[in-house]
Amino acid sequence: MSLVIVGTVAFDAIETPFGKTDKIVGGAATFAGLAASYLYDQVKLVSVIGEDFGDDNLNILTSKGIDVEGVEVVKGGKSFFWSGKYHNDMNSRDTLITELNVLADFDPKLPASYQDCEYLLLGNLTPQVQMATLDRLNHKPKLVVLDTMNFWMDVALEDLKAVLKKVDVLTINDAEARQLSGEYSLVKAAQAILEMGPKYLIIKKGEHGALLFGEGQIFSAPALPLADVFDPTGAGDTFAGGFIGYLAQVKSINFTNMKNAIIYGSALASYCVEKFGTEQLQTLSAEDIKGRIQRFITLSKFEISE
Repeated sequence: MSLVIVGTVAFDAIETPFGKTDKIVGGAATFAGLAASYLYDQVKLVSVIGEDFGDDNLNILTSKGIDVEGVEVVKGGKSFFWSGKYHNDMNSRDTLITELNVLADFDPKLPASYQDCEYLLLGNLTPQVQMATLDRLNHKPKLVVLDTMNFWMDVALEDLKAVLKKVDVLTINDAEARQLSGEYSLVKAAQAILEMGPKYLIIKKGEHGALLFGEGQIFSAPALPLADVFDPTGAGDTFAGGFIGYLAQVKSINFTNMKNAIIYGSALASYCVEKFGTEQLQTLSAEDIKGRIQRFITLSKFEISE
């Protein structure tokens, strides 16, 4: 009963008000896979890289027990590369370089050993790639989580809507929720989006936490106030990996477990942003995660005296 993550394994170069990096390992599947690996031991990746990625960089994933049989290596090819510069508020950024390279022709390949997939995370890729992945599985997974962005709403809205009919959870940010639904109120936006197919909707609000909608209920999760935020690049993907990793671990899909999963995803994402790239996600312990979960509980727990 594996957890399959489809997304980018790539290189990033990042500049923030707190420093800058040369080319480092990044990509949605990388962040999500590392986060999920702390909670579930059957994580498998589907992606494409060039020969330039190298075994040492792949070892970042395999050293955590992540299966990379589904990561295609294109001989002579170059891996996807993104470079960006964050503004002082760390919420907005400018893209400096985007080189699709081997990602331009990405056609997801699912090894036979991936057909036991019970949990599927479709990272932010073209809706066509997301649909192709679903079509190539012999059975529908127990849980399908999809991430997307405003770009696909602009250029491939009908394809995106077709995929939404086949997923259980959609995760997007507040601006994207408003764009997809045509509603400014996030409550009304959620109602409209849930009518498109997903059973649950997560609206990410960055430093202001996240909202979960589903089963006629709403849950508001806080974001942990942090003294140091060095690099928010992989935070959303780390969140998604922790979210689905927790649900795979508990093996039960309901609103209560979804709430817990959001806290686990948020806790892992809070670690991710404290250092550049995947550095922090490579060195966590079970005690680290447990301690941060407790901080989330303390942050949002209160009693009202009569």
